[in-house]
Amino acid sequence: MAGKILNYFAGGNTAKGFHTLYDSNLQGLERIYILKGGPGTGKSSLMKKIGNEWVEKGYDIELLHCSSDNNSIDGLIIRALKVGVVDGTAPHVIEPKAPGAVEQYINLGEAWDAHALAVEKKNIQQLSNRISASFNLAYSTFKQALDVHDDWEKIYIENMDFEKADQLTNRLIQSYFGKLKLNKKSDIRHRFLGAATPKGAVDFVPNLTEGIEKRYFIKGRPGSGKSTMLKKLAAAAEARGIDTEVYHCGFDPNSLDMVIFREIGIAIFDSTAPHEYFPTRAGDEIIDMYELLITPGTDEIYEDKIKPIAESYKGKMKEAISYLARAKELHDELEAIYVPAMNFSIVEHIQTRISDEIIDLELNAIVSNQ
Repeated sequence: MAGKILNYFAGGNTAKGFHTLYDSNLQGLERIYILKGGPGTGKSSLMKKIGNEWVEKGYDIELLHCSSDNNSIDGLIIRALKVGVVDGTAPHVIEPKAPGAVEQYINLGEAWDAHALAVEKKNIQQLSNRISASFNLAYSTFKQALDVHDDWEKIYIENMDFEKADQLTNRLIQSYFGKLKLNKKSDIRHRFLGAATPKGAVDFVPNLTEGIEKRYFIKGRPGSGKSTMLKKLAAAAEARGIDTEVYHCGFDPNSLDMVIFREIGIAIFDSTAPHEYFPTRAGDEIIDMYELLITPGTDEIYEDKIKPIAESYKGKMKEAISYLARAKELHDELEAIYVPAMNFSIVEHIQTRISDEIIDLELNAIVSNQ
């Protein structure tokens, strides 16, 4: 029986620049292969192939998706074997904690024709500079969008009943956890619910919540307390030793969009645009923060103020996404220079070597468990 695949983002293009949560997800791994090499050197394809091998063997895997290329992944984790393979090139540079003992560098540059690339040096440098400029424009525009979003939030914050918000959070904590307290330290993993990509907002909520018995869909407006409530729920779970997956907002990494407590079969998430979902199965429940906490009629009273803010925000987000799309186009041009200079048979040998070493890790794990 094939294993399951968990899909998520551990890095994102945000209003704070490129933000990485890699360390949280690589924590606890005993072997990490860090791939080095330029664009088009086969890093994503290598990881996908290794991942497919182990899924077919029945192992669950985690795929860390690339926020700058919708068709690529930035990492693969086989948690049962405590092994990971990750792209260690900028912007997701990974600092080794125990070089050689845990982290192993893999240089895919061994497979390229340096002379052929030297001929294209000027083009490579120009394209690289233009890509960086496009990302910087995207980040600065996301920051402008966040400033507009803050103005949007203020309207609802000024019309929120904070006492009711605390009561709601406390009811949920009691409902979810009761007197449960596990005799262990909770395993906390920080990830992104979704990401701003060249093709717009992308998320993996259906995949991440598959098999979760009880799902809570939070509805509301900007500033209606969704993130604050999620932070308090995560803190309450951690205090009780409950493992928690903490999913940050792909636009503002300081905000939370979802927490999952797999041990007790509960997921609760911000189900408003751009990751809007509705109940589809038994056990799904809506929590409407606007209805429960915001002064009735706020939407109508402030309609003339909200409408231009919402339009400005959407316009800035669309503009920022266009810069990501431009960066992807330029990156494709850069890949087109590298691909002809690659000897992919060498990459295949590297992939086989990594696969063989993972097999050894599997055998060692089997022996140690006997």
